[in-house]
Amino acid sequence: MKNIFDNVSYICSKIVTQSYSTSFALATKMLDNSIRSDIYNIYGFVRFADEIVDTFHDYDKQFLFEKFEQDLEDALELRISLNPILNSFQHTYHTYGIPKHLVDSFMKSMRMDLSKKEYRTTAEYKEYIYGSADVVGLMCLCVFVKGDKEKYEELKESAMALGSAFQKVNFLRDLKADFEQLERTYFPNTNLLELDEASKKRIVEEIKADFAEGYAGIVKLPEEAKFGVYTAYKYYTKLLKKLQSTPPLEIKNTRIRVPNYQKFGLLAQSYVNYKLQLF
Repeated sequence: MKNIFDNVSYICSKIVTQSYSTSFALATKMLDNSIRSDIYNIYGFVRFADEIVDTFHDYDKQFLFEKFEQDLEDALELRISLNPILNSFQHTYHTYGIPKHLVDSFMKSMRMDLSKKEYRTTAEYKEYIYGSADVVGLMCLCVFVKGDKEKYEELKESAMALGSAFQKVNFLRDLKADFEQLERTYFPNTNLLELDEASKKRIVEEIKADFAEGYAGIVKLPEEAKFGVYTAYKYYTKLLKKLQSTPPLEIKNTRIRVPNYQKFGLLAQSYVNYKLQLF
């Protein structure tokens, strides 16, 4: 029975999420059970594509990416894949009518990571952010609103802003790894070798603006999604505060983290705020 294979596929996507991101897995666990598996399915898909371009240094990344891309196209067309991650993603894709152009934009940004090392202009930077982060937020929004097109349009800009904020926080946190291991720099007009407090402040203010727009959408989300997304928001704003208070030299040389005990503290605080309807 195919439902057994499908269930195995969903479990694989959940394991991928839990293995690669404890913070995202924790936030996803706070979503209603009716949509939780679908967010795991989206994360598993985007994580595998990202892994190809970021970590498989001893292999032919171009070949692996093109194979993954063709397998993705086949999965979406045939509604099945022997790759359990793509099989679970195609299920969510079809169930919630995720627009194909969102998937295409994501894959385009991932393909850029195969060769592009520097984003010199704001236009290039925005295009990459849109494909690598904004559209992921929009895919998740398709699940959150369960096909309500009017609600989707209402929350679209906020979902994109929140996706941007999460991605930019990751960029700032991962400056050292991106620059030294992957030879990439994402922030335009910023010399990472000479990152100073003024440059860092400019980046932080940009992220804060994205968070403000994203928060405006969180409060309007359906109840099934609101607590989980708010939990992710609280984690990333906490991480941004830590980055804001960290000297630029330390950011360049150390990966700043939020310890697990603080993550669970944020979860407890988020739950209280949610129950008391303080947001």
